Amino acid sequence: MAPPIVTTTVQATILSVISNLLAQAITAHQSNTPFTIDWITVFQYSLFAALSTPPNFLWQGFLESTFPAFPTSSSSSASKSKEPNGTDAKTTKQEPRLSKRNTLLKLLLDQTAGAAFNTITFSLFIHSFRQATAHHYSPASSSSTGTSTGLFRPSAVSWTPTWTASRAEFWPLVRAGWRFWPWVALGNYVFLTSVEARSLAGALAGLAWGVYICLVTAAK
Repeated sequence: MAPPIVTTTVQATILSVISNLLAQAITAHQSNTPFTIDWITVFQYSLFAALSTPPNFLWQGFLESTFPAFPTSSSSSASKSKEPNGTDAKTTKQEPRLSKRNTLLKLLLDQTAGAAFNTITFSLFIHSFRQATAHHYSPASSSSTGTSTGLFRPSAVSWTPTWTASRAEFWPLVRAGWRFWPWVALGNYVFLTSVEARSLAGALAGLAWGVYICLVTAAK
């Protein structure tokens, strides 16, 4: 059986492919144009999902281990009562209770530090990827070199405008995410106990979010 981090990464990558295909289909329908799959764009978003999922999986594991949703304690593990004659009565086991403090701390950290990291890395990746593959959409640019440059042209990436564009869209993307992801995260922390289950639920929610992001970034 594959490790949970591998399974989660594969799931997120597949769902990213689906969300981008849906976004392309929606765009074609809205513009009343034939639906032709742009496989470079599909690869772009699926590659980002494959690269970003492992650190996010580890981040969620860190949050849960540091601020467990259902912390165990000696008082909640088991309790014994005394009979009048001094003998121990039947042992009763109490279920651990949801820690509201830990849940709030995880939510705050995930939607501040986690959201900032994911947003800036996403923007930098998307803009640099587009520059590195722009020659596929410009025949004149490709023919001017006289040789085939493959899928990527790293020399075409200019980091100053990439960083400028990423900074410009940072807060709009973060604010848009705050309207959606806190509710997903809260549901995960309250109702799901394993990082694997939370990652799957997050990936399914990310299917809808991915469609939105693809539509937004495609319009720029």
